[in-house]
Amino acid sequence: MTKENEPDVAVEFYYRMRAAITGRKDRDTKRREKSQRQSSRPFDEGRAPKTLANTMDALIQNFGWQSKVAEAELFSNWKELVGDRVAESSFPEDLSKGILTVRCKSTAWATQLRLMGNDILVKIGERLPDLEVKELRFIGPQAPSFKRGFRTVQGRGPRDTFG
Repeated sequence: MTKENEPDVAVEFYYRMRAAITGRKDRDTKRREKSQRQSSRPFDEGRAPKTLANTMDALIQNFGWQSKVAEAELFSNWKELVGDRVAESSFPEDLSKGILTVRCKSTAWATQLRLMGNDILVKIGERLPDLEVKELRFIGPQAPSFKRGFRTVQGRGPRDTFG
């Protein structure tokens, strides 16, 4: 090193004493730390591109969305889970508090699926272990209600004519 490039001993001593007394770092230390933080190179550790699948898996894991993703998978893959014939006559409608509600095309299908309920529950448990389905509820189609609308009768309705 030449004489011009050498740091002044008095200035260096001042900065070191100030850092020791006040806890503040000298300017050269600050510059070195800043340059170390910013010295990122193209092929360094952690700079490789990441796949979308790995990124999504980490995101799902961090936010705790495993059960919601499993629920969506159940609803979208119902046909593969129960088979073509059953899927044509039923579809999952709601999953809340461990109870999966399945809407059926007819009450006969609802009765048939109640008999098959344990098998379906086992398949769901095997394929989607993150999903906590404890019970299956099969319901038939909704019947029309005559409480409101065109066929509404005020009072007790047709019951009062039989007495």
